[in-house]
Amino acid sequence: MHIEKNVFDNIFNTVMDIKENQRINARKDLAIICNRPELQVDERRLNVMPKAMYTLTKDQKRKVCEWVKCLRFPDGYASNLSRCVDMMELRLHGMKSHDCHIFMQKLIPVAFREMVPERVWSALTEVSLMFQVLCSTTLDIRKVQELEDSVAVIM
Repeated sequence: MHIEKNVFDNIFNTVMDIKENQRINARKDLAIICNRPELQVDERRLNVMPKAMYTLTKDQKRKVCEWVKCLRFPDGYASNLSRCVDMMELRLHGMKSHDCHIFMQKLIPVAFREMVPERVWSALTEVSLMFQVLCSTTLDIRKVQELEDSVAVIM
């Protein structure tokens, strides 16, 4: 569950464009390795990085945070996620492992459905489904083998 929390934190912070996960050297490497000139860092202004297609605008971030703030769950399913929303910084903080588990498996495909391009959304959904299969109470060997074959593509 802690691996799932780390993966959730990285995915959510990347999509929400929280700067702690975007390092200048990583963007330089991405531009070189992937041959993506639109993601290259401006050498004259190192702090200015072009927005990637998987990051949200400020209005979209506000919508996601308001949506999370309004979520209600049955007793015992998940904690009150509205207490984790920081509307000033437009981010989530203080989420427990179980909250990240619920968000990763159930809410990520819904939260970003209309806000990111289709291929980004499908990748997020695949990661979510992968964790659903891995964290289920009973493992189906056939599904695990399918995941093993496709995990490199999913990640």
